[in-house]
Amino acid sequence: MDISETLQTLYTATVEQDDGTYQITVPDREIATGTLSEGKTYRVALISTSTSDTEATDTTEVTQSADHAGQQHEYDGPPVEEGEQRDVEIENLGDQGDGIAKVEHGYVVIVPGTSVGDRVTVEMQQVRENVAFADVVDDTLRREA
Repeated sequence: MDISETLQTLYTATVEQDDGTYQITVPDREIATGTLSEGKTYRVALISTSTSDTEATDTTEVTQSADHAGQQHEYDGPPVEEGEQRDVEIENLGDQGDGIAKVEHGYVVIVPGTSVGDRVTVEMQQVRENVAFADVVDDTLRREA
């Protein structure tokens, strides 16, 4: 999968209506980590998720009101490290067909060659602030039926 080096962030958010406009709230951690800066303009890409994925995701952080925007949260970095192995469940597929799993705090792990519902052991190959890319190292857990 070819991901542009200009990718700044990847997170899940809900589109909300407010006085005739629609808004997506940027999580506080994106500003706290310096990934994004207040007042700057960014290009945004939206990827649809199914209702079940949205309901299964903890959206507390992404639906906070703007009143909390000034609060800083302590950030310890990504919850995974390169070379680390994890058992994950593929929750969704990206535009290019790669599996998407989530670990602590909604951190996204992209896993090529998997399908929704697969449970696999992966090894983190590349870790960025907001997304990791991993390869399957054990698929014996795959699709428990």
